[in-house]
Amino acid sequence: MRNDFVFIDEYMPGVRWDAKYATWDNFTGKPVDGYLANRIVGTRALCAALQTAREEAAARGFGLLLWDGYRPQRAVDSFLRWSKQPEDGRTKHRHYPKIDRPEMFENGYVAAKSGHTRGSTVDLTLYHLESGDLAAMGGDHDLMDSVSHHGAEGISRAEADNRRRLRSIMENSGFSSYACEWWHYTVKDEPYPDTYFDFPITQVILG
Repeated sequence: MRNDFVFIDEYMPGVRWDAKYATWDNFTGKPVDGYLANRIVGTRALCAALQTAREEAAARGFGLLLWDGYRPQRAVDSFLRWSKQPEDGRTKHRHYPKIDRPEMFENGYVAAKSGHTRGSTVDLTLYHLESGDLAAMGGDHDLMDSVSHHGAEGISRAEADNRRRLRSIMENSGFSSYACEWWHYTVKDEPYPDTYFDFPITQVILG
């Protein structure tokens, strides 16, 4: 792992995370290539901006739950291969109920060159500090549907308010949002805007 990349839980002790692509709980239905440990990795710039976001969220009574950060290019390549395989229906209802697999790329939900692979993009949500419960957002991580877009119709007022709250926190902390996914944010001044890394996520930092 490059020296400028760190485990976010070590940089930000106490942060909550659930590395979806290291588990069976993702749109492919199995652990993804390159995710060999259930950890979230990112650049130091990402961590610094996230720390600012965590402090602002805490002032509003919320914490951050991270789903993904740095994503190896081999993982993105595996998404491409998966999209060309016959549909088995295992994850369609939950993650892409109204589209076919290839449309994930056509509609901008998955990219052949992902911002995650540059190391300064994060997928995340809010939770209530008092109860630990996730904030209602009107859809889960990687729901590839128009309801996941910023400003989407069909969600409750409370869910829309929580999305706006997350967006405000993140943009105030130096992130830019992504129109198609309420959970997806990138550091505005990312350190590697043109570099797509491919080292795997493991328990050991190789340096």
